[in-house]
This record gives sequence, structure tokens and C-alpha cells, in this order.
Amino acid sequence: MERAGKLLVGVLALQGAFREHEHMLQQCGAATRQVRLPHQLDGLDALVIPGGESTTMGKLMLEYGLFDPLRSFIQSGRPVLGTCAGLIMLAREIVGSDQPRLGLMDIAVERNAFGRQVESFETNLAVPALGPEPLRAVFIRAPYIVSAGPDVQVLATFQDKMVCARQGNMLVAAFHPELTEDTRLHRYFLDMMR
Repeated sequence: MERAGKLLVGVLALQGAFREHEHMLQQCGAATRQVRLPHQLDGLDALVIPGGESTTMGKLMLEYGLFDPLRSFIQSGRPVLGTCAGLIMLAREIVGSDQPRLGLMDIAVERNAFGRQVESFETNLAVPALGPEPLRAVFIRAPYIVSAGPDVQVLATFQDKMVCARQGNMLVAAFHPELTEDTRLHRYFLDMMR
């Protein structure tokens, strides 16, 4: 869905939960475009890098020549939201891995930090930046942030692990906000453009 005077948000659509992000962004009043090739970044106001499988995502980004265009897009100051695998792709360091990544956010992350698929879970998460009501968070083979640089603002923790953070125009969550009915994290992200 292209825009008619609305914010136009690209959703990286190589694999993972990109349709759910599109649906949630549209619910919040934004127009969306699936991004698979570099030219599809043209004219976007912001970008979502969804959950999925980070090693597969990295290989596909290399194959489609997306790494440099994505870095340029993010370095231009336009907002980007990375969830689960998207958080991993944005991280400067992935513990124990040299897989391809964008490496733009001053965080180190641990992959599959809460266990395998069968150990996925939901919980209520305090995210003060989104208001007093807890956010329902879905963790599926989720990473977490092991360390964060001085310019990184930690927005939420779970069991003393950093699971949501912001650095300038980059917003990351270890969980899947697109798999619930709560639109607040996406609205917060869209407010970063205004």
C-alpha cells in the first residue's frame, strides 16, 4: 500500500514476520511497502527489519545487494525498527558469531538467549516510554542485549536482561510486538518520524 499523504514505511520482506508488521503499521495510519531490492528504499520515511532467522536474512541481504543501501538509509537519520532478528542485524557485535550484519547500533547481542523454539514465551513487560500499562511481549528464540554503549537508552528489561532499546533513530526489541494487538511500540516508532 503506497501513501497518499501518509508516512511511508518500508518493511524488509526477505523472510520472517513482515506481513504482521505491515498490518500493524497500517492500523497505526502509515502506508507500507515491502522491501526486497535496494531501489525499493527510495522515498521511504522509515524502515522495519522484522524477526526471522538472522543468518538467513544476512545471506539474502548480501545476495540482493542490500547491505550498503540499508546502511546509507539508516545513517541518513531515518528511523529504523529492528525486532528479534532485526535487533541482531543492527548490532555492532553478535556474541560468538561473525555473521553478516549492519553493525550500526552500539550494542552487543546474544542470539537465542532464552532457549530454543519450544522455550518461547509471552510476558507482560514494563516499558515506561510507552506509558504505565505493561506491554504484552512475545519472545520466540529471542536474543537479548548483553552490553550497550553510552548513547543507547534502555527502554525495557526482562529478568535483568536488556530487551528493548533506542539509539538515535534506531529502535530495537528482542520480542515480537507485531504478534499482539498492542500498537504502542509501533506508534512510538512512528512518532520518531514526526
